[in-house]
Amino acid sequence: MKNESTFIDVPAESSSAMKGKAPLIGVSKDHMTTSSSGGYNRGLSIFDFLLRLAAIVAASVAAGTMFTSDETLPFFTQFLQFEAGYDDLPTFQFFVIAMSMVSGYIVLSLPISVVTIVRPLATAPRLLLLVLDTAAMGLTMAAASSAAAISYVAHNGNQNTNWLPICQQFGDFCLKTSGAVVSSFVAVVFFMILVVLSGVALKRH
Repeated sequence: MKNESTFIDVPAESSSAMKGKAPLIGVSKDHMTTSSSGGYNRGLSIFDFLLRLAAIVAASVAAGTMFTSDETLPFFTQFLQFEAGYDDLPTFQFFVIAMSMVSGYIVLSLPISVVTIVRPLATAPRLLLLVLDTAAMGLTMAAASSAAAISYVAHNGNQNTNWLPICQQFGDFCLKTSGAVVSSFVAVVFFMILVVLSGVALKRH
């Protein structure tokens, strides 16, 4: 008997078929890249939310401490009573108003921050936070710097203008105003980090 061999020709895949399969690999890579970017941005958004909570505390403490900084000396005369308060100085009044506004803004910004957690790849909420955070940072910096200048004069005076230091007499007043100034600069640092986070998140889009 003769050995019979059977040959089956298997047609090679055409170039068009191979091209049809190629995009599947590309789509998979794009999907992985998008998922990785979304996870990274979600982590930034969570950190952003936590920083906003810390900034609320810093700004509120600054405003509240300055607002309650009044001090009355225990000695007084029949016609005079020695008292120091934040409302005696327009700079400290501006400080209380500015820090109160900043505290309110941060509270209102929390829902937008939550949106960036739920939708980490959304650009509009992140851009809005970047613009508003920058404005709030500028206002906080202005209030903190001006109050720091007045606090310095209250502690050290100014010989050129014959301004005498008052902190030896109004120790509690100076202690509270200085604490408020420090707390406001802490809020400034938080805002700087928030602005950087928003910029990094937008760059990864």
